[in-house]
Amino acid sequence: MALSLALALVWLANLPFGYWRAGEAKGSWRWVVAIHAPIPLVWLIRDVLGLDWRLATLPLFVGAYFLGQWLGGRARRWRSATGGS
Repeated sequence: MALSLALALVWLANLPFGYWRAGEAKGSWRWVVAIHAPIPLVWLIRDVLGLDWRLATLPLFVGAYFLGQWLGGRARRWRSATGGS
């Protein structure tokens, strides 16, 4: 149960950062910060929920991380395409 909650929180935490990243020039310092800023949040989520650092869970966390980034970016592109501010 804690693993599922942690993955959901990692995914949710990355949505706004992916949204932000999609509005920045690729390779700019803001783009890099948007990718790397949530990493301490992932560490904090794992620590607070008492999850140890198992190699077997790494692909799940990486997947949740990048899915949140990707969906946040898609949300920004979708909002731009529909005329949102």
